[in-house]
Amino acid sequence: MRDPFLNPFPSSDAARHSIWEMLVSRDITAFLAADWSMVADDFVGESFIGIDGRRETNPDNWRLTFPSLAAYREEWLRQAQDFATQSFAEDPRTAIFTTTTLEDIEINGEQALARKKFDGSLKKTDGSVDILKWQTVYYCRLHEGRWKIAGFTGYLPNPMGAISA
Repeated sequence: MRDPFLNPFPSSDAARHSIWEMLVSRDITAFLAADWSMVADDFVGESFIGIDGRRETNPDNWRLTFPSLAAYREEWLRQAQDFATQSFAEDPRTAIFTTTTLEDIEINGEQALARKKFDGSLKKTDGSVDILKWQTVYYCRLHEGRWKIAGFTGYLPNPMGAISA
């Protein structure tokens, strides 16, 4: 059984190790604190782009919802602040870490493709359950001496679905 809090990449694999820390550990911690300042330096701001897959398998339905880092920051903060007002029947940090996997990071020179997946749920005190089942493909770049997020295609179905022959 995997330890959801343990980075699966050894520190000797510096690129993947640091990308995992950025996209999993730091991102979840910042989101739970609703504190953008904890992740603000993790982005390449001048060229950032975020695509909202709207949990649709058909790319025709995806939208350029985040044409700038400012647009993404605003939505990230809205979601984090909304999440902070909710009441859960389990520890949200443990539930989110348990739900999250990032085990596939492809590196080619100073570019990286990271596939972060959510597959689980979070129990609320009112008896309802939030289903956490989507995935995001991050485009990372070695920028100013460290790995940063240049963009993403997110809110994609997990799994994407069968491909017809």
